[in-house]
Amino acid sequence: MAVRKILRMGDPFLLQRANEVEEFDTPELKQLIEDMLETMTACDGAGLAAPQIGVDQRVVIFGVEHNPRYPEAEEVPLTILINPVIEPRSDEIEIAWEGCLSVPGMRGAVPRNTSIRYHGMDQFGQSIDRTVSGFHARVVQHECDHLDGILYPSRIEDMRYFGFTEELFEEGSLGNPHASCET
Repeated sequence: MAVRKILRMGDPFLLQRANEVEEFDTPELKQLIEDMLETMTACDGAGLAAPQIGVDQRVVIFGVEHNPRYPEAEEVPLTILINPVIEPRSDEIEIAWEGCLSVPGMRGAVPRNTSIRYHGMDQFGQSIDRTVSGFHARVVQHECDHLDGILYPSRIEDMRYFGFTEELFEEGSLGNPHASCET
């Protein structure tokens, strides 16, 4: 296992659509997932997509237990999701703070569906099919955006709510008029 370098916003690789995984339960896929888990853990991330470490595969991992970057976030089960498909379950949208390991030190208020269904495969080719809401839904949407070459700043509707974390949340700053959680 290895902690991999995380590509940062501005790297053109992050703007590409990743390729489908065609073979499951291979040594290469196992190694990729181990590296992603170690990298995500080392960076206190809530999730990580393979393109963030320079791998052109539709693989995301996510999970939150007790994370110092997200002290008020609900728990999200550790999940390895391959070739995901997301379907909104309602038209309700929530704007909440998001951050990203590829956009270090910054946060933005991003609109997301509050309830989604996601399905795909695990590393062994077994089907995953879940309907989720809240922080869990936000994390999945954020990570799956990476597979389509989308970084969260492109989803921000009001750029007054995008900036460096310290400036946004210091005393007397803009704060968070729209949202209650961050991802």
